[in-house]
Amino acid sequence: MAVLDFIKEEVRKRNPNDAEFIQATDEVLDSLELVAQKHPEYVENGIFERMIEPERQIMFRVPWVDDKGKVQVNRGYRVEFNSAIGPYKGGLRFHPSVNLSIIKFLGFEQCFKNSLTGLPIGGGKGGSDFDPKGKSDGEIMRFCQSFMTELYRHIGADTDVPAGDIGVGGREIGYMFGQYKRIRNEYSGVLTGKGLSYGGSLARTEATGYGLCYFTEAMLQDKGNSFQGKTVVISGSGNVAIYAAQKATQLGGKVVAMSDSNGYIVDNDGIDLALIKEIKEVRRARIKEYTAQKPNAVYTEGCKGIWNTKCDIALPCATQNELDEAAAQTLVQNGVIAVCEGANMPCTPQAITVFQTNNVLYAPGKASNAGGVATSALEMSQNSLRLSWTFEEVDQRLKGIMENIYRTCADTAKAYGLNDDFMAGANIAGFEKIAEAMMAQGIV
Repeated sequence: MAVLDFIKEEVRKRNPNDAEFIQATDEVLDSLELVAQKHPEYVENGIFERMIEPERQIMFRVPWVDDKGKVQVNRGYRVEFNSAIGPYKGGLRFHPSVNLSIIKFLGFEQCFKNSLTGLPIGGGKGGSDFDPKGKSDGEIMRFCQSFMTELYRHIGADTDVPAGDIGVGGREIGYMFGQYKRIRNEYSGVLTGKGLSYGGSLARTEATGYGLCYFTEAMLQDKGNSFQGKTVVISGSGNVAIYAAQKATQLGGKVVAMSDSNGYIVDNDGIDLALIKEIKEVRRARIKEYTAQKPNAVYTEGCKGIWNTKCDIALPCATQNELDEAAAQTLVQNGVIAVCEGANMPCTPQAITVFQTNNVLYAPGKASNAGGVATSALEMSQNSLRLSWTFEEVDQRLKGIMENIYRTCADTAKAYGLNDDFMAGANIAGFEKIAEAMMAQGIV
């Protein structure tokens, strides 16, 4: 019996209905078996048990009034997972699918991701089952103000610093920051992803997508390859997907497919990113509208089929468990050489096994999409210093951080005899830093 099997059982007993959280902890604990054998002191001090139990889980009611004067009620969440290496840091997600399991899995993943950046930030996540789609600006403002009226008592620049995620962009961050400032009567760097006029950082919008490509490029170059001349498929069309497409194109790749929750487009001439930005960021419309201006492009209803598109590099940037075993096999058959996650846990465990057994270069989101939170931490630094760095300065720091994360994952995997298993490398490297801090701080 593996040393950590009893902890997996414990997770199941305590969280019987939390499928996403169980999936995330299983994946990490499988990787950490070698660490448990090498470091019996971690087992003796209950580091693994403490690592999978959040320090704090907060759930609250969010009442707000819609444009028709009707009272609506949503649920709000903040899971403060681990603060061993710094204040809790992680996004807020507004989406109907949000529940405690999803927030816990995201918070757990965030701990490892934040650790890998090398920056002093712990892990947390939050959000609500509120759906911003189809809501007016007034409705979104009233919801955000109500949400922050409860959340404010749990966060702070040195305690917990939320950011955006799915459904939470610059507009939502602005409304929440305004309400926090109003309630607390203080101007602090309590949220990241802020607008440039009130303490935001240049390059933050681009950071996750750019960082994903910097990581992927570092991984490819290590194997004597690059984006140059490669066909790229990117799922999603939100912030991460758009800027991943931009950077992949700048690095010499050709993006041929993108998607939203309704369906996907394939444009063999290469995706017109300016048009995607207009549809998604200006019109806030569906990706289907792309074909009205690009008659050569093909739209297909339903987003699962995007992985049937032949490509060299796949960047899943939509949502968890979007790429399953069948999709992974199709990608392998079509000659994919690298799959790097822009979303959090978009590949199912079965899909990951397919990639690894077929020698496809695979990187988990906690490593490859860490650019967003890394730049959020740089925004925190700028707020603390009362300074603003240039786009080039932030971008250069981001590129250096992502290359370091790749190197750390690759070197750690090698040290444990797991060459090119970047998932295990990411899990182990992220964990070891947190474990050392937890050991030093005693049983807390």
